Amino acid sequence: MDGTAGTEGASSSSSSSCSESVGIVRDVFLWRRKNLSFTLLLVSTAIWVLLEVYQFNFLTVASWLAMSIVSFTFLSGNIIRLLGKEPPKLSGLEISEKSALEVANSFRGVVEEFIRRMFHVSVEKQWFVFAQAVAGLLVLSYVATFSDLLTLLYTGIVMGMTVPVIYEKYGDKIKRCGETAKAKSRRFYEEVDEKVIKKLKSKFVTKDKEEIKEKKEKKIE
Repeated sequence: MDGTAGTEGASSSSSSSCSESVGIVRDVFLWRRKNLSFTLLLVSTAIWVLLEVYQFNFLTVASWLAMSIVSFTFLSGNIIRLLGKEPPKLSGLEISEKSALEVANSFRGVVEEFIRRMFHVSVEKQWFVFAQAVAGLLVLSYVATFSDLLTLLYTGIVMGMTVPVIYEKYGDKIKRCGETAKAKSRRFYEEVDEKVIKKLKSKFVTKDKEEIKEKKEKKIE
């Protein structure tokens, strides 16, 4: 009984810590914890400036950052001990096994969804879905020619900290605009399908029928 209760308590504590970590990440990207959000944006901007603008090596910047963290924790710990206070507990910094597994499963889910969408586009009958996918990949490849991986990651962080906030505030307007654009694109597709694609299909079908008729007449003769 005690072992079962201990296991249930450990699982409930790990799940609560995992949900808390997910909530912290959500709050950071939605600017509900402004100090953490500003720190993340400031650190990512500083790293991008040091590596891209001033052309520092990544290992140099990582070493400087690690030395700064170690020096700050060492000095603050010694000052706290000199003042006769208890040092802060670092037990909350550990990463539980469940949290690591959930992160790995979420990453695997993103990869699987990407592969599934690729195959979905390949078997899709509506040509504008294929055109949208190809256009998106072309735009991504064109943008990649003007930047490197670090710049794309920094852009992703900045967009991740701005787009969700904008969507949270103006989500209804964005949905209405998206539905309007989707309706217009479907209407455009129907017009193109009616005026161009169906006519081309009918021409090819009539040509094939005429060729089959001619072949049959030649065989009869």
